[in-house]
Formats: sequence, C-alpha cells, structure tokens
Amino acid sequence: MSGRRYLALDVGARRIGLAVGDEGGGIARPLRTLRRRSVAADVEAIGNVARREEVSALLIGLPLTLRGEEGPQASRVRRFAEACASLGLPVGLYDERFTTSEAGIKGATDVDAGAASVLLEDFLKSEKSQ
Repeated sequence: MSGRRYLALDVGARRIGLAVGDEGGGIARPLRTLRRRSVAADVEAIGNVARREEVSALLIGLPLTLRGEEGPQASRVRRFAEACASLGLPVGLYDERFTTSEAGIKGATDVDAGAASVLLEDFLKSEKSQ
C-alpha cells in the first residue's frame, strides 16, 4: 500500500465527514462534511471528491461499540462501504471509536471532517508501525 493517497470518511446518519492524506506524510487534512441525501447521491459526491483529490483508496470509519463489537450502525456503514465499491477504488474499514471526541478535544471547527482526519492519521500511524 505504499504511496497511497486516501480519502477518509466518517459516515453518520445525517453527515459524512471527509479528510484526505497519504502514506508518505502521515498527516491528514480535513476537507468538509457532506449532508446525507441518498446512498446513490452520497456515493456520487464522494466519487467527485475522490477524483478531485486524486486519491487511490477510500478508508471508512467502522463504528464499533465500546466493547469492540459491531452494532446496527456498523452494519449500515458496511452496506455503505459496499456501495462505495462501485467507484472502482479499494475500500478499507477502520475502527473509528473515539475519533469524534478526539476531534472535538483538538478543537476541530467541523467535527465530522475532524473525526475523518483523526481516523486517517490513526490508520496511517498503524500502517507505518507494521
């Protein structure tokens, strides 16, 4: 996965936070938050951002419970990730527990995009240490 540029998504019921970053730098940049409309419209909007940002993979936050288990929201995110596969980019899922609260602590003005940024930075750190 060396040299990949990622678009990270923090998928919620009403909004999707976006951030971009690459393996080389290890730093993620929050982009913006999309208002959810429909799965098809959301995937199309993500595809547009992915092309504009020239990313080579998607990283989607998987909302696990505090015990590390998958609940109903994780199932919804998995279905959304499957829909994103139509964009023709590799799609990865990564544990997003505490990313929203960490983004808030870091003073993110857009907490959803901030959470996507925290998610991506955590992922890039874990990839580097392997």
